[in-house]
Formats: sequence, structure tokens, C-alpha cells
Amino acid sequence: MSEFSRDEKSKPRVAVVFGGRSSEHAISCVTAANVLQAIDRDKYDVVPVGITTSGHWVLESGDPDRLSITDGKLPEVDVTAAPVLFGADRELVVSEPDQVPSTLGEVDVVFPLLHGPWGEDGTLQGLLEMSDIRYVGSGVLSSAVGMDKHYMKVVFAAAGLEVGPYVVIRDRDWLRDPDACRAAVVELGFPVFVKPARGGSSLGISKVSSVDELDAAIAEARAHDPKVIVEASVKNPREIEVGVLGGLNGGLPEASVCGEIAISGGGHDFYDFETKYLPEGEEYTALSVPAELPDEVVAEIRAKALTAFDAIEAEGLARVDFFLDADGRVIINEINTMPGFTPTSMFPRLWAASGLDYPALVDRLLTLAQTRPTGLR
Repeated sequence: MSEFSRDEKSKPRVAVVFGGRSSEHAISCVTAANVLQAIDRDKYDVVPVGITTSGHWVLESGDPDRLSITDGKLPEVDVTAAPVLFGADRELVVSEPDQVPSTLGEVDVVFPLLHGPWGEDGTLQGLLEMSDIRYVGSGVLSSAVGMDKHYMKVVFAAAGLEVGPYVVIRDRDWLRDPDACRAAVVELGFPVFVKPARGGSSLGISKVSSVDELDAAIAEARAHDPKVIVEASVKNPREIEVGVLGGLNGGLPEASVCGEIAISGGGHDFYDFETKYLPEGEEYTALSVPAELPDEVVAEIRAKALTAFDAIEAEGLARVDFFLDADGRVIINEINTMPGFTPTSMFPRLWAASGLDYPALVDRLLTLAQTRPTGLR
């Protein structure tokens, strides 16, 4: 019998799902390590479920040390672990070699900690909806919109939020007429940021200062997503972030204090993968929580974060990122519907400064998930 089996249902059972097929697999594992440590085991039954880079679902050990970045080595889901799947009536079924498949019992809530495609983009959410299983975070549509930086900006603009100039380069556009794509980018003016349209954790992003650097940057972005977005830079911006949580008992969403990110030195021009997640990048990153801003600016940014949350019909949680330019304009950059929970992540820091520590934050998200409707809605 598995160590995660139980004889009778006593506490809500939470399946923490992490890993996945995207290039953000390792960051999902790191996030899971911290969430698994924070969940109150006296209140919840916890089952760690990993998805390997090839897409296989397995019953993980949930060892936080193994899922952490150690000596610069990125973690990954154990490919030798026993396969697991969702069976009838929301039950988890584990199938170990040379053994009769056994059930781990009904799952009450899934905490999907996957980042990027095949997890944060509505695909996993659709699977859970079809299985009639409650889960933490946004639904299918809002997850998909929140993953696609192009459509995200379209929705934000329709909601009256200011977005910066940008160009979308689809796969067919680049293959058919790359010169026209280059010309459209040149009109934005340099420098620009070239990004995979549907990616995160700053993977595949390049800052480009001239047209001579453009093709290599587009190739790097296309390695992560055939759809590319190129954004005009904001002059001397301050990068401000806000956390949003869904309201309890049908209440309105709530915004955290504002935080600010500043990057300097080490050859880093922006908040890239190294400065976000690796220990060697910490010395070049300054996170100020709360940010030193006038009260009226804080109020404006927090209100716009809530507008963005509602614009894509987000649920549960999100982190909303803004630029504050030299003229005081608040320009929305993006929304992240499953922000990182690593020790260096901004989202838990924002809520800790707002009076909600890490374990309480995780509990709040699980509480919200248990009250979300299932079936047709």
C-alpha cells in the first residue's frame, strides 16, 4: 500500500501537481518544494503528483530537498516513480510495476503549480473541469488569456488599461515575409524586448538594441514558442508588482501592497531567469516591499491590478506587473495567473508585507478552491 493511502476520508485531500512538459519544469518543482512544506498537514491530506518532461504523471515523494535548486543544479520530476492517473469519481489510481493498480482515494482539490504551456495556459484546467475536480487558480479562458501576452494586451486595452506599443510575429509571418516583420519592429524604435508570446520565467527573452541583433533574438524566442511578441521599451521605468487574491465567501478580490524590482550590474539588463531564481543572481536584484511610492500612485496601481484581474476573469490568485514611467504614467506589462512561490519570488513577499504569511497564503488559496463551483457554470 502507498504511503499516501488512507482508510477513510477525514481531511480534504490535496493533490499538488508540478513539473510538466514546458521549459519551466524546474521552476515548477522549486515552487512545489516550498508549497509542500507550507501546507498544514493537520488540516489537509497531501499527495505530491509530478508530471515528467515527457508528460507522464507519477506519484512523487514530495521531498522538498530533492525539488530545490542545489549547487546550481535544477530539479526535475523523478521519471522512475510509479505512474498515477485520475480514475472515476475523482480518485487517484497508482500503478506500480508488477502490482495490481491501487486507489489513493478521492481528491478534493488540485493545486496546479505548473508554469508555462501545458499547465498554466488552460490545458490542465480544462482537464480538471472535465473531471469535475476543484482546483486552485484561474479557469480555462482566463488561464489561456493570461498566458498569451498578445491577447492579454488586447483584453487589457479593452478594459481601459494603458499598454505599451508592441508587434506580434506569428510563425507564418516570419516564414513568409521576415523583412516585413523586421520593418514593423524597427518602427517601434530600439531597444525592444523580444519574447515568446506564451512563456514565462523570463525564458527566451532578449533585449535588442539594433536590427543586427533582431534575428538571433527572434530565433531564441521561437525556440520556446513559434508566436513571438516584440515590445517597445519604456524609458527609465520603475518596475512595480502587485499581488491579487480572490475574495472569500463571494467577496471582492483584494490587492496587496506594491513591490518594486530593481536590477543592476552583472550584465543583467532586465529581470531574467538568473536574477529571478538562481542564488548567483540575488546580488544584482533589489526587491523593495512595500515600494516607496506616493499614496496616490499606490492607490492607482492597486486599483488597476484589480481591473486587470477582473478583465481576464481571473480566479484565486495573480501577480500583476506594471511600469511606472518618468512622466508618472502607469503602464501594465502583464498578469501571471500562477506566479512563482520560490523563496525569492515576489508574490509571497507582497502578501507577507500585507499581513498574510506563506502558510496562511497557501491555506487561503486552498480555501478558495474548495468553494469554487464544479460542473456547468
